[in-house]
Amino acid sequence: MPNIFDQGLARNGANFAPISPLSFIERTAEVYPERLAVVHGDLRRNWAQVYDRCRRLASALARRGVGKGDTVAVMLPNTPPMVEAHFGIPMAGAVLNALNTRLDAETIAFMLDHGEAKVVIVDPEFAPVMKRAIALRQSKAPLAVIDVEDEVYTGPVERIGALTYEQLLAEGDAQYAWQLPGDEWDAIALNYTSGTTGNPKGVVYHHRGAAVNAVSNILEWDMARHPVYLWTLPMFHCNGWCFPWTVAARAGVNVCLRKVEAKAMIDAIAAHGVTHYCGAPIVHGMLVNAPDEMKRGLPTGVKAMVAGAAPPASMIEGMERMGFDLTHVYGLTEVYGPATVCPKHDEWNEVDIGERARLNARQGVRYHLQRDARVIDPATMQPVPLDGETMGEIMFRGNITMKGYLKNPAATAEAFAGGWFHTGDLAVQYPDGYIKIKDRSKDIIISGGENISSIEVEDVLYRHPDVLAAAVVARPDARWGETPCAFVELKAGASLKAEDIVAHCKKHLAGFKVPRAVVFGELPKTSTGKIQKFELRKQAGSAAAIDV
Repeated sequence: MPNIFDQGLARNGANFAPISPLSFIERTAEVYPERLAVVHGDLRRNWAQVYDRCRRLASALARRGVGKGDTVAVMLPNTPPMVEAHFGIPMAGAVLNALNTRLDAETIAFMLDHGEAKVVIVDPEFAPVMKRAIALRQSKAPLAVIDVEDEVYTGPVERIGALTYEQLLAEGDAQYAWQLPGDEWDAIALNYTSGTTGNPKGVVYHHRGAAVNAVSNILEWDMARHPVYLWTLPMFHCNGWCFPWTVAARAGVNVCLRKVEAKAMIDAIAAHGVTHYCGAPIVHGMLVNAPDEMKRGLPTGVKAMVAGAAPPASMIEGMERMGFDLTHVYGLTEVYGPATVCPKHDEWNEVDIGERARLNARQGVRYHLQRDARVIDPATMQPVPLDGETMGEIMFRGNITMKGYLKNPAATAEAFAGGWFHTGDLAVQYPDGYIKIKDRSKDIIISGGENISSIEVEDVLYRHPDVLAAAVVARPDARWGETPCAFVELKAGASLKAEDIVAHCKKHLAGFKVPRAVVFGELPKTSTGKIQKFELRKQAGSAAAIDV
């Protein structure tokens, strides 16, 4: 029965509007039109110019028949057109599909077909692989190809489309009257998972989730107005953790970077007064391990966000020496990138580096605008005790969670079973509520009936001063079923033997957890710097055991 607060108090255009990150750029262009928005080589654009270009893009797409529910794919590095795509494409009512630029032609062809892309915008660096992908498509539906021209790019150029990006924008109207989505539940982006087994799954984001995660980024970092954000994190990865929308909300500067290298990062930080950047541990490791002479002149107080593997003590120490402030976050594609954060407490500064690393290595607590993040027993769907010992699965629920998997209702239902999103990550929860991952369910090593956390062993490996990167996977063993196999990438100039690694691990681990095989070499990584364990599992079976 309606109560008094439901009578004569209807929702209408005056008191309700869908939440969307498109509102962010509109406001910033109105309030700070002359503020610098984009830096790319010698190019500089303010927010009024970027907003005009986004509206032109939306208008041009609309004139070509692109509208609500249509997919526009882009294969772009972190360049100005990629920033514009995050606004112009959804302004047309369409869905942005940012393709991973490291993928092969066969996978790209699958994504173009599965997502039913009507248009694809391509950077010249990736034209060859896109040309092959288009030839491999199974769909006969027309696909408009738009070539981007970039003066910063110095490699070979092959035109594969009918017109250039600038020609497309010239067709558009800078005064295009774009509309907010009719429903904030409307799709804004399509992102594909890495697809380590079988075809990748298409993760669908909605406007509300994109907006609230972007705002949560601001809250987690206490971001003041006009941050200078360096694009070290690929924008194709979870839409850059929603930071294209975050930077627009704060009227910040997008410092574009085609390729992530230590010198390019250091030069950009020093030249543009960068205040914030994000990345996997390997990205931060580039800075920490860069020669001291290269790092001279770096500003202090830069805020860095790390996700993926927990930051080891050596990284935290290295960042502190540079005067950088490191924040650890955790998430997955299905939760728009980071959806938990490890907020630091003042008293943590008083403990030694080892304890500080342990505290900072936790995945932490839910983002401000995420409803909940808990460690739950998947069998009972009840939260585990907050004792730091009882293991369960990390689960999320709230606005910062995908709509579901495109064209895959079975996988969507499985992921949302019991009213929570199941991550597949095994963890414990401490009395202070902070979550700590112990392993992926598929990465737990069962040796002689005992569970071994690969992450626990990796944490120990990272404590060795000569280790740059490490990963541990299960190796088949006739006696024990499985034993740990360590893959180790050493820092430049370092020289270690397997026996050195084993001796180091014996100081910190129970005997059955010590790796029985050690393989040295560069570790295979994704384009976002994550170590590809599925590739290492293929090698583990042939790795020779050692006497421990």
